[in-house]
Amino acid sequence: MADVMRSTGPEEDPQDGEHRDAPEERPARRWRSSGKQKKGSFWRELPILIVTALVLTVLIQAFLARVYVIPSQSMEQTLHGCTGCNNDRVLVDKVSYRFTDPEPGDVVVFRGPPAWVQNEFHVQESANPVAQFFQGAASLIGFGTPDEKDFVKRVIATQGQTVECCDTENRVTVDGKPLNEPYVYWEPGRGNEQQDFEAVTVPPGHIWVMGDNRNDSADSRVQGGGGINGAVPVDNVIGKAQVIVLPPTRWQGIGDPNPQADALGAPAWQAGLPAGVGFAAAFPVVWAGRRLVRGGLLRSRERH
Repeated sequence: MADVMRSTGPEEDPQDGEHRDAPEERPARRWRSSGKQKKGSFWRELPILIVTALVLTVLIQAFLARVYVIPSQSMEQTLHGCTGCNNDRVLVDKVSYRFTDPEPGDVVVFRGPPAWVQNEFHVQESANPVAQFFQGAASLIGFGTPDEKDFVKRVIATQGQTVECCDTENRVTVDGKPLNEPYVYWEPGRGNEQQDFEAVTVPPGHIWVMGDNRNDSADSRVQGGGGINGAVPVDNVIGKAQVIVLPPTRWQGIGDPNPQADALGAPAWQAGLPAGVGFAAAFPVVWAGRRLVRGGLLRSRERH
């Protein structure tokens, strides 16, 4: 009888003398404990995950990149912003210009200076405080109402350069050399002759910008009456438009060929240098992101 009770009761470890549960009881107890821990852990972590995601979104949009929509036809057909169509939403890189200034060919989003009084679109703003709150929240992820004072244009010339239009072949010139602008779009019904303007030397700390839809763009040629009043301070530049993120049918990068380099016949390796640098810089970022996601998944599996 003593032998039977010893075999069915708790086992005794011959080394430390502690009792252990019988083998047949362990799986059921472990299964019940794991199920309770998994359910409780999910509901405890859900609010933390939501708050963390919101904080990261705000920080990324404030310091790294932000999604913008500027419903203007001035950048057709590089960017769609026409009435009645799906306006493109672009991801604007806020980091690049902290280390360098905008270059010819870059598509930039900027805050219109005081002289830029000719807005290209008008926004109906709600007087309801609740609606204003939700509009502000939506703007954090690129779905809010666009700002009338935000513009998107292409950089044509930088400080110290003299820009003028046009030469005998209807081309803009910078420092007397014609530009090669493959991105220019001639909207039907507006002709394909550019608007002439006198030579303007871009002031220090400024850029000269123009729209790709060359005959339907309120840009440096006309804003503030033209001349140096149309130049944009570099400090007003929010960032460089890099990628079209919405609608899905328009997913693509935004080309930034340097019209001055092309016109001067820059060697192929030099023309491809920006793309190569961008790829090299993107690789470690993507690699680090994948490592973080993979590490998070592994920790989650171990926890549950």
